[in-house]
Amino acid sequence: MRVEQIAVFLENKSGRLAEITGILAENNINIRALSVADTADFGILRLIVDRVDAAKKVLKEGGFTVGKTNVIAVEVEDKSGGLARVLKTVETEGLNVEYMYAFVNKSGENAVLIFRFDDMDKAISSLQAAGFTILSGDQVCAL
Repeated sequence: MRVEQIAVFLENKSGRLAEITGILAENNINIRALSVADTADFGILRLIVDRVDAAKKVLKEGGFTVGKTNVIAVEVEDKSGGLARVLKTVETEGLNVEYMYAFVNKSGENAVLIFRFDDMDKAISSLQAAGFTILSGDQVCAL
């Protein structure tokens, strides 16, 4: 199962992130997870939202460059070693993590790790074979 994620390219200047979140709020689009990576000149905002196509449309209309990609959401127990277990499986399978970010819905329960791998199909089958739960986009948005 894959989760659709949008990536927004933005200038690294004051107010740009607020502008994006404002546009999403005005259009009743809920952010479920996000990650921001930056360089000196620009940033990449990665978002998992409840209405992907609507978010992409309104952000493009707002003048932002927006792309859509697939990621994998892996659910693990929110305790020491959860991420290490996933990464050990990935290492054993020879997979490369292109990027990742995580969130916890309620402390002490489960954490959700969002991954982009070099081989997404192999990652899904390897993680499922190792007993990990892979969440759908709907499941992530329902958390």
